[in-house]
Amino acid sequence: MLLEAEFWVAVAFVIFMGIAWKAGAFSTMTKGLDGRANRVRHELDEAKRLREEAAAVLADYKRRRAEAEKEAESIVAGAREEAARAAEEGHRKLDDFLARRTKAAETKIAQAEAQAEAQVRAAAAEAAVKVSETILRERMQGEAAQGLIRASLGEVRTRMRS
Repeated sequence: MLLEAEFWVAVAFVIFMGIAWKAGAFSTMTKGLDGRANRVRHELDEAKRLREEAAAVLADYKRRRAEAEKEAESIVAGAREEAARAAEEGHRKLDDFLARRTKAAETKIAQAEAQAEAQVRAAAAEAAVKVSETILRERMQGEAAQGLIRASLGEVRTRMRS
């Protein structure tokens, strides 16, 4: 057994471990591994925090985008409503304008008709008076006849003009 290589490898291993333990290699390795574990844990925590931050930023971005889309939709809807109101108001103003112009034209036509009717009546009255005067002058003679003619003609004129 003393001549076998495995025995001497085991003895060398035990001696090496004893020397390493005495020199404090195990505590240094443990501290190194603990430090490495702490760094890895810290990096994992940092990665987790960054992931949560990224998720919060993404959620905020999505929320803002949704708000912007809603605002854009409301702006478009408002513009459409405003355009519809403007068109409706334009139609209403045009209708009012046409109604006023039509009424003014009808009023002018009615005034022209009334004026023409008055002129025709006046002309007819003048003609009737002249004809009556001529007829009465031919048939009646004297001062009494002239007074009667004047009174009659004045009455005819008054009646024809009213």
